[in-house]
Amino acid sequence: MNEVFHLQEHRWFFAIFLFCAALVFANLVHYVLFRLLRRKEIEGHTLGWGLQRNLGAPARAIFFITCLLAVLPAVPRLPDRVEDILRQGFVMALIGALGWFVVGCVYVVQNAFLRRYDLAAENNIRARRVHTQFQLFRRMVISFIIVVTAGALLWSFHDPRIWHYGTGLLASAGVASLILATAAKSTAANFLAGLQIALTEPIRIDDVVVVQGEWGRVEEINSAYVVIKIWDLRRLIVPLSYFIENSFQNWSRQDTDIMGTAFLYVDYSIPVEELRAELDRIVQLSPLWDKKVCGLQVTNLSEKTMELRCLMSSHNSSMNFDLRCLVREQMTAFVQRQYPNAFPTTRFSAQSTNPMADTFNGQPS
Repeated sequence: MNEVFHLQEHRWFFAIFLFCAALVFANLVHYVLFRLLRRKEIEGHTLGWGLQRNLGAPARAIFFITCLLAVLPAVPRLPDRVEDILRQGFVMALIGALGWFVVGCVYVVQNAFLRRYDLAAENNIRARRVHTQFQLFRRMVISFIIVVTAGALLWSFHDPRIWHYGTGLLASAGVASLILATAAKSTAANFLAGLQIALTEPIRIDDVVVVQGEWGRVEEINSAYVVIKIWDLRRLIVPLSYFIENSFQNWSRQDTDIMGTAFLYVDYSIPVEELRAELDRIVQLSPLWDKKVCGLQVTNLSEKTMELRCLMSSHNSSMNFDLRCLVREQMTAFVQRQYPNAFPTTRFSAQSTNPMADTFNGQPS
């Protein structure tokens, strides 16, 4: 009897020893591997870009669950039903961890591709295009991975009926999509609008747009809406379908170069050529000007004033806005210094209402 007890005791110690050894080995491999990848990431190597951040936690979970599955047969005196339940739970946890790992791989692939496309570059049209497409397609791929993981969880059961449910989950994805599209038309419309935006590119990440009278930059494009960062740091949330069904202004559709205007309203007596020369001097000294377009023209005449349009170009809309403000300020200061009487004035002429006074002064009544 004592021998049997000692044998069972040795088996428990052996199972615990195996579990601890496997756990230490798995953690050692995880530590060495991701320590190396983290070092490469700090040094700027492409190989380590985002691996530690996106794959570290799911890889640790996979190592830990694998250790539990490896040690489970060595645990003594477990009823078959309990062992089956534990094994099934570990397998399901492993499938979930693998799905998590695959989702992390999607982010790693995205980081590897997008690293070459810098949104901070001056001419970043291609970068904005690639970032927008990857952001939309990443969400679609992750949704597909979640569906496949759910099907794999059902396939892990030994019951053929549950296998049938797992197979039907993927087979009926198209039918479910139609049902969801009928039940939630706005959601389906936004999803299809996301596909159209990714392919036709009416907007991209970091595009400068004017939507509903608000000027801002496209900060985020997700599966349901677009976040526009307005110039005063507010956020405008717009459904994806809006950009397919409505007109809006995109100031950086082809490139970021843009022209802007500043208007002056002055008296007819001011010499236009001197103002034109002053405008040229102002923009020549400013780093906000891209040295492409600069001009001053008389664009309108009224009974009181003359309208002058100052036209100048810049590399992007932000610089052009600052340049327009600078031109208004300095051109106004120039007129104040050189031609203080040339600002718009209202003239009055007095006419006498006494006919005898007009006759006395030699004027006809």
